[in-house]
Amino acid sequence: MNDYKTEFEGKKALITGGSKGIGAATAQRLLDGGATVAVAARSWHEQTPTGATFIQGDVRTLSGASAIAQEALSILGGLDILVNNVGATSPILPGIESITDEDWLDSLMINFMSAVRVTKPLLGALRQSGSGAIVNISAGGQLPFHGFLAHYGAAKAALDSYTGSLARELAPAGVRVNLVTPGAIKTEGGDEGRELLATGMGITVDQLFGAIPLRRVGTAQEMAEMIAFLVSERASYVTGHDHFVTGGFGDLV
Repeated sequence: MNDYKTEFEGKKALITGGSKGIGAATAQRLLDGGATVAVAARSWHEQTPTGATFIQGDVRTLSGASAIAQEALSILGGLDILVNNVGATSPILPGIESITDEDWLDSLMINFMSAVRVTKPLLGALRQSGSGAIVNISAGGQLPFHGFLAHYGAAKAALDSYTGSLARELAPAGVRVNLVTPGAIKTEGGDEGRELLATGMGITVDQLFGAIPLRRVGTAQEMAEMIAFLVSERASYVTGHDHFVTGGFGDLV
């Protein structure tokens, strides 16, 4: 078994949305394993790991995503690991009829096209790696969302489908592609989102948590461990799958 502190030695990683929350925790986990890491976000945050190189940019536009990818390649000199972590949403009440055309497009840009646009210019480097790995962060896009989150669910469903197609296409080159679907994870944005979600559902946050079999919120570090496993050699035969980190909340319970 690879040693925790050396399993990513020689590996080069880019994490979008890596300045805080799940992205920052993942960056730190890869750094702890010996990787060279670049994180991209619109702004630096106090949670941004000091050992990572910070790239300022906005993945919501084609030019912004392309610039981030090119700067990452210039800094890292190649790429072995890509984590498309960027994502955001806000419930739009009371429901689907209130979601504007702009809302739909904005959700697609940040939750789906950001991953497509960052990934495309990096595919050559990932193929050259010989053991490249991509992890896209989903949100249960294969499941129906409440109407006030329909724009978010649709964008994540597109990401899920894209991930499966990408995994199949890149497999012959030895590049593995997986999804990770988080449940209720303790982050600044997650806390705000759950408050809005509970309000939209007409319940309390405590009642929302009551549906989680483990009866607690997960941590960014627990998400980071799943991501680290999937990009490591320990998961060398794992590709094209969605991995739930939800405390048991999902299809089977």
